[in-house]
Amino acid sequence: MIVSSIARTAHRHLDVDGVRVFYRESLPERPEAPVLLLLHGFPSASHQFRRLIDVLGSRYRLIAPDYPGFGHTEVPNDFTYSFDRLTDVTEGFVRGLGLTRFVMYVFDFGAPVGFRLAERHPEWIAGLVVQNGNAYEEGLSDGARDFIALRPETPGAEQTIRDLLTLAGTRMQYETGVRDLALLAPDGWTLDQHFLDLPGRKEAQVALAFDYHSNVERYERWQTWLRQHTPPTLIPWGVGDPFFPEPGARAYLRDVPDAELHLFDTGHFVLETHLPEIAPLIADFLGRTWN
Repeated sequence: MIVSSIARTAHRHLDVDGVRVFYRESLPERPEAPVLLLLHGFPSASHQFRRLIDVLGSRYRLIAPDYPGFGHTEVPNDFTYSFDRLTDVTEGFVRGLGLTRFVMYVFDFGAPVGFRLAERHPEWIAGLVVQNGNAYEEGLSDGARDFIALRPETPGAEQTIRDLLTLAGTRMQYETGVRDLALLAPDGWTLDQHFLDLPGRKEAQVALAFDYHSNVERYERWQTWLRQHTPPTLIPWGVGDPFFPEPGARAYLRDVPDAELHLFDTGHFVLETHLPEIAPLIADFLGRTWN
């Protein structure tokens, strides 16, 4: 028996200023279906959305690119890694696909990329799904603050970052805060580690880690953007996140009071353990937001 609700997905590359961006795109039944741009986190890539695309992609157009330095995206040897440059490539990717309006899903690194994109093109943003994507000082754990404070000239700083880029460090990010580890498939962290171990990838992540302070410095700008534009916002958040704790989720309600907040008793990678609960929330949100 064929299960008609499972989406067909295309896997393609798009050239953007010398970067060969890999992306996954669902093929919905209706060409005019609402668009959801999925911006992944660290240390993952578009594969973190594979199950969400399967579940929702027959009704909605879900598009998930890999950033430079992640997944299957290919970059020139002289590419400079910063969050501004990740946003440049993502902006070029959106233009290359001809997108002019979409709901944006931001998770982890997806928040600094996505909010930079929103600053540049507020007219593109039909709504936000914010899943453990931080934009507030109170949303930083003590460990996250210590990590962000690392600078290249600090003795031992680079080694501290590289210690997080090991299999043990990657697995920790998936498992911390998860109540039932039986719900957590090992595929995510093992595939992430495969990509982290490719030539040049750890150097890319070190550069981005040292640049992360630039995101915190923009928090006030992003909060102002939220207050000014008040986009429809859905916030599914794992409260056991070791980096971005629950206060960061609640902080969005100051600037977007009508945001819909849903807290889940799990860790950083909420979709890995709570897809059955979150997918219907996103589907309902898209149905109400897109008009």
